[in-house]
Amino acid sequence: MLNRRSLLSLPAVALLAGWPRILPAAGNGITALLEEAMRQALLSSPQLMTITGLDTGANAAARGKLDDRSQAGADAMRRLFAEMKAGLVRFDPKTLSPADWVNHQSALFLADTTLQSYGFGYGDPNVGVAIPYIVSQLSGAYRSVPSFLENQHPIKTVADADAYLSRLSAFAVQLDQESDRARADFATGVVPPDFVLRTTLLQLSELMRVPPERSDMVSALVRRAAAAGVAGEWQARAERIVAREIYPALQRQADLLSGALAKATADAGVWRVPQGEAYYRYAVRAATTTDLAGDEIHRIGLERVAELTAQADAILKARGLTQGSVAQRIAALRRDPAQLYADSDAGRAALIADLQRMADAMLARLPDAFGHLPRAGVTIQRMPLAIEAGSSGATYQPPSLDGQRPGLFSINLRNMAEWPRFDLPTLVYHEAVPGHHLQNALSNEAEGLPTLRRMPLFSSFSEGWALYAEQLSDEMGAYREDPLARLGYVASMMFRAARLVLDSGIHARRWTREQSIAYMTATLGNSESEAVREVQRYCVQPAQACSYMLGWRAWTAARTEAKARLGPRFDLRAFHDEGLLKGAMPLDVLTRVMADWRGVGAS
Repeated sequence: MLNRRSLLSLPAVALLAGWPRILPAAGNGITALLEEAMRQALLSSPQLMTITGLDTGANAAARGKLDDRSQAGADAMRRLFAEMKAGLVRFDPKTLSPADWVNHQSALFLADTTLQSYGFGYGDPNVGVAIPYIVSQLSGAYRSVPSFLENQHPIKTVADADAYLSRLSAFAVQLDQESDRARADFATGVVPPDFVLRTTLLQLSELMRVPPERSDMVSALVRRAAAAGVAGEWQARAERIVAREIYPALQRQADLLSGALAKATADAGVWRVPQGEAYYRYAVRAATTTDLAGDEIHRIGLERVAELTAQADAILKARGLTQGSVAQRIAALRRDPAQLYADSDAGRAALIADLQRMADAMLARLPDAFGHLPRAGVTIQRMPLAIEAGSSGATYQPPSLDGQRPGLFSINLRNMAEWPRFDLPTLVYHEAVPGHHLQNALSNEAEGLPTLRRMPLFSSFSEGWALYAEQLSDEMGAYREDPLARLGYVASMMFRAARLVLDSGIHARRWTREQSIAYMTATLGNSESEAVREVQRYCVQPAQACSYMLGWRAWTAARTEAKARLGPRFDLRAFHDEGLLKGAMPLDVLTRVMADWRGVGAS
C-alpha cells in the first residue's frame, strides 16, 4: 500500500496535528521510528491517506489530491525508505523485546528490498511486488485510479464531490507523469513484450471508447452524490474534465505505447531487460521473502503439481470419471452446463449472491478455529468492466484502518464460462474468510501494532495465509457434503503449484508465452482465455505468483512443527491468533515467531 508514493506540498503541520494516536503514548524507539515513517508516507500520499481512512479533519486537504507519479516523486519516496533504514540499523536486534524484534526485522526487510528495487534504474520501484513496466495491463494509474475513486474516495458532502472533481484533474496529470517515466524506460530498452502492449492498448481503448458523459468516472460521481443527497452540477463538471483532460492524456499514453510496439519483441521474461537475471532474483526476494533460486522454485512446483494431480485423479475416479488426463476431465466438468451460470445480468447477480451465501456460512464456522474474529465486514462485487480484460480472476482490498470502509472482494465476470460452480467455494475462502479479509482485518484491528505494520506489505505472508485458509476450510468440513467443491479446492492448489513452474519457467528458463499457455491448459484444464490472462500476469509481475505456494509451505510447516512439539497441548485457535495478530511479516520472521510460541507461548 505504500508503493508509488511521493512527497507533495500538503501542509505538514496540519497533517501531523491530525495524526491519530493509534498506540499508547509510552511507545518505544522502534515504534516511534515506524510511526514517523508511516507519518511521512501519509504526507507523501494523499491516496494512502484515503485508503487508510485518515483523510478527515485537519487531513481533509488530502482528499482532493492524488499521488505524485513523476520521477521526482519516486526519488522522494526513495529518500523516505533510506531514512527509515538508517534509523533501523542503529538498533541491535539482539537487545530488542520479542515485539520490537518482529517490528524491526519486518521493517528492515521492507526497506532493504524497496531500496534494492530503485537500484535497477527502471520500472516502478515498489513495496512487496516487482513491477518492471510503469504501464502494463496490470500497472499504471489508468487501471488503479478509476477504481480508487469509485470504491475508496468517500462522497458524503459537497466538499467530497468537489474533491472527487479535483482528483479527476489530478488523474490526467498522473497519466502524463507515468507516460514520461515509461518513455524514459523505453529509451533504455525496457519495453514490455508486444503482447503486453497490445493488451494494455486494448484496455486504454476500452476506457476511451465510452463517450465521456457515460464514463464510469462520471457516472460513479453522479450516482454516489445522488445516493448521499449531495446536490450539484456533477454530471456536467465531471464530463468536462474527462473529455478535456483525462481522455487526451489517455490518448497520449496510448500513442506512446503504440509507438513502442516497433521496438517490442514476443520474449516474455524479465531476463530480456538490463540486469534481467538479477532483477528476477530481486523479484523473488521481494514477493516471497525467500532467496530461492529459479531452478529450485521450478522443482518444488513440479513436485507439488504431481502430488495434487494424483489427489484430483482420485476424486474424479470416485465419481466414475476415468477417461482422459486429469486436466481434460476437469475441463470437461467446467464445461458441464449444470456447472455454469447464465451469461447474463441475472446470471452474474446469482453468482454474486451465491458467493455471499458461502461467505456467510463460513463466518458461522470461524469460532471453531479462531479466538479473535474481525469486526470489519467484507463486500463482494463484480470487478469494474473497464479493467476486466487484463485483470486476474479476483482481487481483494482491505478495509480502512478506521473501520468505516469494509473489505472489498471483486470478481472478474467478463467470461462466465470461467466460473463453474465447483470452483467458487474455495475462491470465497481464499479472498474473504478465512482468507485475505480475515487476515487483513485482524491486522487492522490488532492491539499495539505500529501503523506501518498494519499494511498488507508481504505477499508471501498474505497469499500464503489465503492458500492455507483454503486448506483449513477443507479441514473444517466445508467441502464434506460436496465432493466437487473439494475438487475445486484441489484444483486451486494445483493452480498455485503450477504457478511456481510457470513463473520460474518464464523468467529463469526463458519459456515463451505460447509454451507457458500450453503448459497451463495441459496441466490444469483451464480455458485458453484464462491461461492467456494468467500467463500475461506473470510476465509483468515476476515472482508474485510464487508467493502463494511458498507462503503456504511456511504456514503449514509452522503448524506441523507446533503440533509435533506441543502434542495434546496444541490449540489451533491460539496458533492462528499468534500468527495473525502480530501483523504481516517476512516468512523467516514468521518461522521464528511461531517457533518461540511453540517453546514458551503455548505452554
